Amino acid sequence: MKKIIGSIVILGTLVLLTSFFFVKKSETQVKKSTFLSYEINPLQQELHFYWKNKNATNYKSFQNLKSELEKENKELVFAMNGGMYNKDLSPQGLYIENGKTKTRIDTSQSGYGNFYLQPNGIFYLTNKNKPVICTTKMFVRNEHIKYATQSGPMLLIDGKIHSKFREGSSNVHIRNGVGILPNGNLLFAISNEKTNFYDFASYFKQNGCKNALYLDGFVSRVYLPSKNWNQLDGNFGVIIGETKTK
Repeated sequence: MKKIIGSIVILGTLVLLTSFFFVKKSETQVKKSTFLSYEINPLQQELHFYWKNKNATNYKSFQNLKSELEKENKELVFAMNGGMYNKDLSPQGLYIENGKTKTRIDTSQSGYGNFYLQPNGIFYLTNKNKPVICTTKMFVRNEHIKYATQSGPMLLIDGKIHSKFREGSSNVHIRNGVGILPNGNLLFAISNEKTNFYDFASYFKQNGCKNALYLDGFVSRVYLPSKNWNQLDGNFGVIIGETKTK
């Protein structure tokens, strides 16, 4: 009789454990389904940062950028707003385009808003198209940087979720960001529903990123016709875009 009872207890425990892992797996799948992501190999795909056109006019929207590129016989494959901006649509903090510093780095530790939720960070590409995401404190300016945009907060730092994020936080918005995958490619992501910082950072961590940077919030847009996302509106500062020649 004792053996029968013991077997029932063990069986029941196994059922509970199986149910637990099934629920956890389902939760992870649901969580991932709330994000649209796009992977880019910057060594093989053309990735550029945009702010103003040849007439020194801010692009503002993906539609404007797309139209300008078409005049050059280029196709806009992907676009995402690339960092926070000021009221005049100038980049907030550091912005480098084609090796030229357009706006200076902001090292203030006491400002207001997400940008100043320390540590914030910088996403940049070298002249050899190697992507780097680092904290502002660790950034070193050199002549080998082709593009750079500053934003904040960092989502992941050396594989760890930002210490100020809280699981279950009610601070939810549409959010977009970028991380570096283990293979060196870039992972761009945007939530298709409101999410908090902790869950957003967790998404990058689950995909193997060690470092990831938050780009912006409720203004976030993405243009990715290959996945049926055609948000061509917006009123941005920096735009990050992948192009190809037609």
